[in-house]
Amino acid sequence: MIDLSVHDRGPQHLRVREFYLGRQPILDRNQALFGYELLFRNAPVGPAQVTDGLTATAAVIAHAAQLGMEKTVGEAQGFVNVDASVIMSDIFPFLPREKVVLEISNGMAATPAVVDRVRALVDHGFSFALDDVTGETEAVQALLPLVEYVKMDMRNIAPSSLSKLAPRFRQEKKKLVAEKVETREEFKHGLDLGFDYFQGYYFSKPVIMSGKKLSPSQLAVMELMTLVTSDADNPQIERAIKRDVSLALNLLRLVNTPAVGARQRIDSLSQAVTILGRRQLQRWLQIMLYAEPSKRGQSMTPLLMLATTRGRLLELLAAKLRPSQRERADIAFTVGIMSLMDTLFGMQMGEILEQIPVGDEVRDALLHRGGFYGDLLKLVECIERIEDMDCHILPTLRDLAMSTEELLELEMAAFEWSDNVVRYAL
Repeated sequence: MIDLSVHDRGPQHLRVREFYLGRQPILDRNQALFGYELLFRNAPVGPAQVTDGLTATAAVIAHAAQLGMEKTVGEAQGFVNVDASVIMSDIFPFLPREKVVLEISNGMAATPAVVDRVRALVDHGFSFALDDVTGETEAVQALLPLVEYVKMDMRNIAPSSLSKLAPRFRQEKKKLVAEKVETREEFKHGLDLGFDYFQGYYFSKPVIMSGKKLSPSQLAVMELMTLVTSDADNPQIERAIKRDVSLALNLLRLVNTPAVGARQRIDSLSQAVTILGRRQLQRWLQIMLYAEPSKRGQSMTPLLMLATTRGRLLELLAAKLRPSQRERADIAFTVGIMSLMDTLFGMQMGEILEQIPVGDEVRDALLHRGGFYGDLLKLVECIERIEDMDCHILPTLRDLAMSTEELLELEMAAFEWSDNVVRYAL
């Protein structure tokens, strides 16, 4: 039997404020969102260092227990790193076993006690993954029967070894996860080898196509955005929306999401335009640009999730740093969500900005990462790629006079808001 009771020395009293949080998306073979690996870094320690496994994982669990795992990963699975000290600890009562996959650290000694403990946890409904597998070591052989997932780094293993190991683990009915997938070619190679899931940001890299034309529905949204940001009157905007029935229905569904926070249900386009105001209406049109490909059968959920999270986090950061300048927060949201439009459209950002009128500050942020909004965008991009860029986060926070605890709270709020939006947008 395994003791899952709560002990006094559990992680609920730990100070989580010392940690950065990063989420790395994990996609399935159709490029739909499956899960996130949750990455925690200890801010004061210095570049690219992680605290001992128990402390880092305890911070994950303490925060999940306090705020709810659904705020961090939504409906996706959360992958959390563990080592021997975590596996042998008493922190498992804090973990929602149906929402998490425990990643066994690379190089961990598979002692008989550890193997027995993993087996007991599996019997109690916990799922495990072997992380950064490069060969069939003794530890891999001992733990393989107990794990559900095997993760392999696409850049840390020879192609010949990868070609041999993938079929071997598939024979054992293991789900294969390719890590560090940063290009479309690596994604295609993983597909060919039979990988089930893909972790990395290849989907957010723009694939520039010369002569690329926007779809009719994207053009309709862009034209409407131009009307909204100009001096067009409300009846003119309403008429433009009504010309596209699908656009009108999708807009009404979006503006009734809890993320809008409207006190009453919005049942007409006239209400939507009047109640929301121009800036809010522009926001939902920007979101619709990312949602539209999914409605045509393309899996753009990860890009939609990333764009809405970026937009909301930039908005919350600007509101925190410039509380008396509400317009700053609105502009920051636009910068965040527009920062991925080159990927969305397969066009150079400069070409996009010729079609969408923006101010000089927004243009400088999007093209050069310059100015106040550019600094916020760079910070958020570093958080997204926390494994490689965490050394840049603390200096930026110091420049912005913001604590890691404040940043973590804003991140959690952005994650939850984005998850709500995406559920209604698709």
